[in-house]
Amino acid sequence: MLAIVNTCAVIGLDGQVVEVQTDFNPRAALPSFALVGLPGSAVRESKERARAGIKNSGLRFPNKGYVVNLSPADIPKQGPSYDLAIAIGILGATDQIPLHALENSMFIGELSLDGSIRHVKGVMPMVFTAQQNGFETVYVPAVDVAEASLVPNINIIPVESIGQLVEHLYQLNPIQPYTVKATIDNANRPLPDGVTDFADIRGQEHVKRALEVAAAGNHNILLTGPPGAGKSLQARAMSGILPQLTMEEALEVTRIYSIVDMLSQDKPLISERPFRSPHHTISQVGLVGGGAIPKPGEISLAHRGVLFLDEIVEHSTKVLEVLRQPIEDKVVTISRAKGSITFPANFLLIGARNPCPCGFYGDPNRTCSCTPNQINRYQAKLSGPLIDRIDMHVDVPRVDYDKLMGQRQGESSIDIRKRVETARRRQIQRFSNHQGLFANADMTVGEIDEFCKLNDDARQVLVLSVKKLQLSARSYHRVLKLSRTIADLDESKDIEVQHIAEALQYRPKE
Repeated sequence: MLAIVNTCAVIGLDGQVVEVQTDFNPRAALPSFALVGLPGSAVRESKERARAGIKNSGLRFPNKGYVVNLSPADIPKQGPSYDLAIAIGILGATDQIPLHALENSMFIGELSLDGSIRHVKGVMPMVFTAQQNGFETVYVPAVDVAEASLVPNINIIPVESIGQLVEHLYQLNPIQPYTVKATIDNANRPLPDGVTDFADIRGQEHVKRALEVAAAGNHNILLTGPPGAGKSLQARAMSGILPQLTMEEALEVTRIYSIVDMLSQDKPLISERPFRSPHHTISQVGLVGGGAIPKPGEISLAHRGVLFLDEIVEHSTKVLEVLRQPIEDKVVTISRAKGSITFPANFLLIGARNPCPCGFYGDPNRTCSCTPNQINRYQAKLSGPLIDRIDMHVDVPRVDYDKLMGQRQGESSIDIRKRVETARRRQIQRFSNHQGLFANADMTVGEIDEFCKLNDDARQVLVLSVKKLQLSARSYHRVLKLSRTIADLDESKDIEVQHIAEALQYRPKE
């Protein structure tokens, strides 16, 4: 007897429907169990988990001949998420469950030997694939039901054991679908736990302004200053002024974190923008992703959020250079012999560095002990093409003792965030007819020509600056995008002279 059960494989961030075709031969002379269709080692072990789980649930496992084919057979199958579909296929082929109950349904889950169904990673992309392919119902482990319910317009059935599922399929003890709708609460959003308020940071007002502009338009920024000036502190405080994720952005980020199994089972929807800060010893694979089975790296985990590279020049030059393409294209493509996989990588890069090896080049109070050649070699670790891809370059000087010891507080992160969110709403409204655009930094040349309108005075200032500073075409477009963000913070329809002037102040100094 033949039974066909649907499940899903995850390739990159996308799912692929897999048919588990189970053929049972009750007349086989010798017991056998053949599992075909490019199964990985974890999938090959599924037959033992299915055998024990079925028996320990009080069901029959006839010791005869089985052939289980995972179709399409040319896609590698990895992980234990196929266990439940294989077990259901066996029960269907041995006439222990009604086959009509398996139609338009997908089964996802790992089996324990006692028949209970355990958590698997990547549930959200699998359920999304089921919804896109017209399935009506998805059976998932009960612990993963909150994550699965993030996908709308499909019935999600939480299952705790095979025995419970069999009773449900016979309608003896039906399981109610999980119907909680995911939402993002924008009202009275506090600062994330452990994040410093800008009001508690003394001085450095121009740095706070630069970070506000960067957050408003999703612009890359490089902070340069002596040790102890507060570069890392202010970069980490950036989380407090980042705008709320839209629901579309939140679902994008949640899909990535589902793949790498980094979601909370209680609150799986990621509603705060990610902040990733890898150590400078990270490898290329750790940063951009990869491996035998390609997985997202830190730049994809920072999608729609912040990638903070502290002591950026201490990172390997090869590691830094692989950032060029993702910064420009907002995606990273990992190519292997078996094919290519593309992960999203639209992040805000914050880099922090010292101006020289000793850290005191240009400091008015401390003497630099480095030679000119040492300073040049140190600063040359960031190549020209990578420097050109960073929109904002900001010097972070040492804070005066008078300001450091004073009691005067600056503007709070929540007040700054209100301006940032207002600017982002203007951008979302502006790009409402352009799919995939959420911030000014995402604009391509066509959108820049359409949305970055200059008045005559601003245009004249920009033309003179381009000639004097010898800006590249990329730098020219980045100045325009940065000016558009500054104008949005100023609630100005057109880009004016003061917006161009401030944007030019953030270009790298010789």
